[in-house]
Amino acid sequence: MHEQVGRYGMGRGSFLLMMALLFSFSCSVEKYIPEGEVLYTGAELETNLLTEEKVQDIKKVKAELQTLLQPQPNSSVLGMRLGLYYHYKAQREKPGFLNKWLNKKFGEEPVYLSQANPERVEELILNRLDNKGFFYSRVSSEVDSSAKKAAIRYSAELPRPYTMQTFQLEKDSLPIYSAIEDALTDSQIQNGQRFDLSLMKFERERIDNELKKKGYYNFNPDFLIFEADTNRYDNRKFDLFLRLKSQVPERSIIPYEIDSITVYPNYTLGDSVEVTSPKMVNGLAFVQNEEYFKPEQLEPYILFEKGQPYNAYTAQLTSNRLSNIGSYKFVNIQFTETDTTANKDGAGSLHSEIFLSPLTKRSIRAELQAVTKSNGFAGPGISVAYSNRNLFKGGETLSIIGNFQYATQISGGDNQNLSSIGGGLKTDLTIPRLVPFSPSRFKYAVPKTKISLGGDFLNRSKLYSLTSFNTSFGYTWNANRYVFHALNPISVNYVNLTNTTEEFEAILDKNPFLRRSFEQQFIAGLTYTFTYNELVDEDKSNPIFVSTNIDLAGNLLSLVSGNETIFGLEFAQYAKADVDFRYYFRWAKERTLIARLYGGWGVPYGNSTTLPFVKQFFSGGPYSVRAFKIRSLGPGTFTSTDDSTTSFFDQSGNLSLEANLEYRFPIWSYLKGAFFADAGNVWLTTEAELLDGESEEAIAFNERLQTEGKFGKDWTKELGVGVGFGLRVDIQSFVIRLDLASPVRVPYLPEGERSRIPFFEGGDDNLIFNFAIGYPF
Repeated sequence: MHEQVGRYGMGRGSFLLMMALLFSFSCSVEKYIPEGEVLYTGAELETNLLTEEKVQDIKKVKAELQTLLQPQPNSSVLGMRLGLYYHYKAQREKPGFLNKWLNKKFGEEPVYLSQANPERVEELILNRLDNKGFFYSRVSSEVDSSAKKAAIRYSAELPRPYTMQTFQLEKDSLPIYSAIEDALTDSQIQNGQRFDLSLMKFERERIDNELKKKGYYNFNPDFLIFEADTNRYDNRKFDLFLRLKSQVPERSIIPYEIDSITVYPNYTLGDSVEVTSPKMVNGLAFVQNEEYFKPEQLEPYILFEKGQPYNAYTAQLTSNRLSNIGSYKFVNIQFTETDTTANKDGAGSLHSEIFLSPLTKRSIRAELQAVTKSNGFAGPGISVAYSNRNLFKGGETLSIIGNFQYATQISGGDNQNLSSIGGGLKTDLTIPRLVPFSPSRFKYAVPKTKISLGGDFLNRSKLYSLTSFNTSFGYTWNANRYVFHALNPISVNYVNLTNTTEEFEAILDKNPFLRRSFEQQFIAGLTYTFTYNELVDEDKSNPIFVSTNIDLAGNLLSLVSGNETIFGLEFAQYAKADVDFRYYFRWAKERTLIARLYGGWGVPYGNSTTLPFVKQFFSGGPYSVRAFKIRSLGPGTFTSTDDSTTSFFDQSGNLSLEANLEYRFPIWSYLKGAFFADAGNVWLTTEAELLDGESEEAIAFNERLQTEGKFGKDWTKELGVGVGFGLRVDIQSFVIRLDLASPVRVPYLPEGERSRIPFFEGGDDNLIFNFAIGYPF
């Protein structure tokens, strides 16, 4: 038996090896290489540090040197240069449609050894080493060539770098030196650092930016010069001096003040500015033939005033604020010198002009959509949106969106026979200021007030119809580049469940927990979202993302009504919060390891014994634990013994915990790959209220749900765990995702049988295929 299995394994392996060799040979490009040419396959650089002392950032220096190895060879996948192969095939006399298409999409021009210039690369490496303080380095190269292919090996010997002993500013009585000295308090140049030309260039730019904030409008970083002096040392050390170059123009070393500001709220690019009688508001002149934007509403967005020193940072913030209003396509702020000689205060004068080019005021857009949802439903839809910008001449935007969708459940196991028809109408009024408060001068971005009103309907086949109405009043604002806030002090949602089928009524009769979650039709309260997102900074190698949501419902209604209903409707009372934390490890090109932790908890109280159904947590599916079907995990070790249509509603909880680990990498052009591991589940921390007249079946079901779904000290043993891999087509942030996953731990099995070998052990639930739009997190 063992011998037979061994022979079969060898035969299968040999077959796969033979197929791989055959495919590799079929894609070989050597026969296409022209006579006299040798294919360039890349370069290697060996660095040898000629000192035993610790060298600052030596790994970073070596990584920079690697970027100088040019040209880049043709790309390869598993040793096959497919892009080059497609190019060669397309050059034949009759290439055929397929070869032409493959070449257009994936083809690459060949890179030959004749295109490489080792001498030039050696010069670049030496120059970069000099800039990094490794003076008198040595670089050599040699070509490693066969008949049709060649690589270049470079070797660099690095002596001990020069390090800085002292750094000082050479100054005189000019006032600008005091400003430079203040800027140097935050300098990144410190004693003991090695010589680094790029750091000095950065320091000049940083000082220039600081001077621009203090009125030095005409200053230029080229006016600053660093000088290194090694005369005092004979052991590769130096003193660094900073000073102004000689003969710097006087107009460049005096600060400037703003003496006048003119704003054109309705400017058309390319048109000349017509001279009309301006309207003055707080020292600003507003010029517009026909009022497009009320000056009183526009003035608070401009952060600089007449008589203030010029500040480039304030001007940039003003430009950002004006752009964020949502009414303007272009914002152009210009400064013109009105007096280049210093006044009695030693400052020059500037005139500012702000040109604002409006967007088209009204627009209408129709879209055909393909939609996938976290509950496994997918299908076509249509959306029509109408927008009116600057509705009341204060930057207000009115948006009306109507949509209609048909969806069927494509990834819910036996639930695939379910379908739904839905649609809705939503109206948003966005006001670029805090209403009803006085105009705000938030420096980073414009805070906005958003008023929403909408309605939706959903008809789910074989189950029910659901009509909902919602309205909200709240504020959104960016505190800085990374931090976003959204606060809705008023958030109201009314849900009306109608046309329930006998099948769905049977589900509700059996599950008191579920019935109570649908009975609370009126939800009113407060919601708050905080997001900290470092992903906006593409230069960060280890960004983090944190988002938390707080949802409080029913408190104010309880105080106002004094009972459990308002307008004859029972309202929900609960407190709910969740936190989503992600850490990204980025390295190489498009290679990222993401670690994610998620937790959410909702607590019903007052006249509520359960969370409303739309507020509950679910686990499993393409955006959760991908080795389990949609909403098939939990609560706890519970699993529905009935048909999957019933289980779709039974398996929810008011506590959720998840952890994910995913490694993403490029495969070819727009095609990306991923390996992942997920773990999670939902639990119950409350008990559903049993009412008089409940059936024995309902009582028994509730007892089992509470016993198996309750959160307890052994919760780690109740986590659903799975692993898998996926393919993603990522075209300019539009992502089609295909994931194949398999369970490692199945919590609803008997305790001694929960672990399994993924992809090899298990029944029908061993392989779970997920199709989705967008990344899971």
